[in-house]
Amino acid sequence: MSFVPEPESAAASTAVPASARPLPAPATRTSVATDVALVATGAAFVAVCALGSITVPNLAVPITLQTFGVMLVGAVLGARRGALAVLLYLAVGLAGLPVFAQGTGGLGVLGKPSLGYLLAFPLAAALAGFLVHRTHGLRPALRPIAVFGSLMTASLLVIHPLGITVMGARLGMSAGEAVAAGAVFLPGDLIKNALAAVVATAVFRAFPDLARRH
Repeated sequence: MSFVPEPESAAASTAVPASARPLPAPATRTSVATDVALVATGAAFVAVCALGSITVPNLAVPITLQTFGVMLVGAVLGARRGALAVLLYLAVGLAGLPVFAQGTGGLGVLGKPSLGYLLAFPLAAALAGFLVHRTHGLRPALRPIAVFGSLMTASLLVIHPLGITVMGARLGMSAGEAVAAGAVFLPGDLIKNALAAVVATAVFRAFPDLARRH
């Protein structure tokens, strides 16, 4: 009597030894490491932007490139990573490192008229990143204008209101006096946000994956 072996299953016939299978790429670990590196780089960039400052007579808050750094970091890194980068920058400064305007640092800055601007920075970076993310589908010719509009919106809705309010309260100004004092920063913000929009658009062209990872 002949013996006919039962057919093996398709899965068994095509099975590949486990040792020969390619290992999956550690995507999650790579993503986290990349995010940490970007957040740290963003915080360092804002710190560098704060090194130079211009003191305006009769104005308690100096003019710096901090807002340029905050807006560019928010635009390029996105809402979450941009806010984290600025929060890391604030944490380092409050811990005592001289990374704030005029080379200051430590908890003493909490008593300064400029506190409102510092507190507004993480919120502004988050809003800037949120709005810039919604410009990614636009035509390249319109992109810089839309990014600039996003950055100005974050400045006008977050940085200026909080900064002016705290500055006025600390210096005993009336509402009109505080707004007039804060208006001194508007021309510079226009220039800094325009420059940040141009740089951010160039970064997105050079690194399209960065825009998709917002």
